[in-house]
Amino acid sequence: MEIFIFALIIIFLLVYTNVIDKNKFIADNEKYFTMLKEDDYEFLVYARYGDSVDVELLFRRRIIYAILFGFAFLLLFLNDLSFLNICITIGAAYFIFKLPYSNLKSFYKKHLHDIDVMLPYYLKSLEILIQHYTVPVAIGKSLDDAPEIFKPGLRQLIEKVNAGDSSINPYMDFANLYPVRDSMRMMRLLYRLGIGSQERKHESLMMFSRTVSNLQNKAREIKYKERLNHMENQTMIMLIITGIGVILLILIAMMAMM
Repeated sequence: MEIFIFALIIIFLLVYTNVIDKNKFIADNEKYFTMLKEDDYEFLVYARYGDSVDVELLFRRRIIYAILFGFAFLLLFLNDLSFLNICITIGAAYFIFKLPYSNLKSFYKKHLHDIDVMLPYYLKSLEILIQHYTVPVAIGKSLDDAPEIFKPGLRQLIEKVNAGDSSINPYMDFANLYPVRDSMRMMRLLYRLGIGSQERKHESLMMFSRTVSNLQNKAREIKYKERLNHMENQTMIMLIITGIGVILLILIAMMAMM
């Protein structure tokens, strides 16, 4: 352990004093490192931190930390540089590289419930815009006021539509990014609403509105049940604490009488 800590200190000093130019090393090998980037990494970063974050900077940090950790392990096994130890070093570096990505995935999965509750309210605001604009234009105009977690997916949808993709795929890709209740069905309705004739737009919009209203009612029920369960849990905790307190007082009183 002492050798490992010493190795980390040495590597840190070499990087800090620019003896090892990490930026040049990454720039020279950028095309190889880019192959390691996960397909949904950029989406997950934007979903977690918002639009202002520098995705490439975060990815470079992942690479730097993994390389430094790998060098530290390599120095640790320098006196016994066997094939097994090299495999352990590579595995440790890969674990450090993948850890931030795993944390982003975990954060996203934990917030799928929040996404499920927010989606109907976003669709309701979109419904109002669709009354005056085409579906792609309405989505673009809704972007600024959309919940932060939806913005990466909405941008991808708009970019694909603007690039000339008139199929249902951009809408289904959005639904796959946010795999919550009825997201697939709502995206299909949006697509049909966008390709339908102007004469049938009112009829399609009414169907879309009814579906969104049903989703909103379900979201309200979920919120109400969650608040009710929270209140019941708090009440149960208070009753248990009160009961334990009464029992302790009775025991203390009985011991005092003895």
